Amino acid sequence: MSVTNTSGRRKTAVARIYLQEGNGAIIVNGKDYKEYFPTLPLQYMVTQSLEVSGSAGKFDVKVNVAGGGVTGQAGAVRLAIAKAIVELDAEKKAALSAKGLMTRDPRMVERKKPGRKKARRKFQFSKR
Repeated sequence: MSVTNTSGRRKTAVARIYLQEGNGAIIVNGKDYKEYFPTLPLQYMVTQSLEVSGSAGKFDVKVNVAGGGVTGQAGAVRLAIAKAIVELDAEKKAALSAKGLMTRDPRMVERKKPGRKKARRKFQFSKR
């Protein structure tokens, strides 16, 4: 029985996963992934790596995820699962890379600049 653990990141979210052979259960922070990620697009994002590699229903996934929002957390889980699948079977890397699942999304929030209201938004101009 092979167990592998990897981590994935997206924005400020960090996901650590433990992948082992099983019947397809995905547990996120102690809850079923459908309960933790209530919307269908987020549920699809979490299972996308398993479906593309043809591993759906073959592995149990236990996830600890922290930081960021729900979309960032789902992206972090997706990357971590893809990395774990490649660690177990390197032949599946081509299929996952073709769908862009092996690439960490580098986009981060732009910092707030001094003299501005937000990163780019200026204060409202008042003539009088």
